[in-house]
Amino acid sequence: MAELLLKVEDIHKSFGKNTVLNGVSFTVNRGDVKVIIGPSGTGKSTLLRCVNMLAPPEAGKIFLEDLEVTHPKTNIHAVRQRIGMVFQHFALFKHLRAVDNVALGLTKVLKMNKKDAYEKATAELEKVGLAEHAQKYPAQLSGGQQQRVGIARALAMDPDLILFDEPTSALDPELIGEVLQVMQKLAQEGMTMLCVTHEMGFAKSVANEIIFMEAGKILEQGAPKQLFNNPQNERTRSFLGKIAELYGESL
Repeated sequence: MAELLLKVEDIHKSFGKNTVLNGVSFTVNRGDVKVIIGPSGTGKSTLLRCVNMLAPPEAGKIFLEDLEVTHPKTNIHAVRQRIGMVFQHFALFKHLRAVDNVALGLTKVLKMNKKDAYEKATAELEKVGLAEHAQKYPAQLSGGQQQRVGIARALAMDPDLILFDEPTSALDPELIGEVLQVMQKLAQEGMTMLCVTHEMGFAKSVANEIIFMEAGKILEQGAPKQLFNNPQNERTRSFLGKIAELYGESL
């Protein structure tokens, strides 16, 4: 039986008079890979930031297992130890080496001793194919390598769930594949992932559910085969058609 990990209930979020999320609800079971797609500016990234309370919603509830993340008395720092985040623009500390960036949360947040923290950081860098680059600073790494350091940093905390916020959108086309390969490997190993991405090939091959959003709402969701091959919503059909035209391929 599927084990419920994340429950998002009727989330609303506005910035001033601009309504960004307007009643979003969905669930994530342990081991799921859910991919959120849709036009730019439709609230996808804001939704991820609501999940880990970087952008607390004005209304609605979010649960991580039995813990209400949105409850005012919830320890958000403890929640964020369980929910990793990989950002669009890497968010690495430029003055720290790759291994230092990965070890930082282990020593500062988990209070792990330095030797164990650096052993774990090194192991996580090896997992994303960067063991030989552990001593390099971000400026010495390609964009794809920096993003893989970001993934290693999230993995080091042994999270229950990792949020990916358009992790390849800031990369040159030839570097996208190396990041997607790491994400595919994580999915195969059973990591629970909630991803915002425009990489439809990745979504089709790795996700067990696609969520299509527009104007702050979920218009359609379903298995990749059903949503890509037989979308029920006209807006979903139109969006996917334009994506297929852009890349010159059939989804």
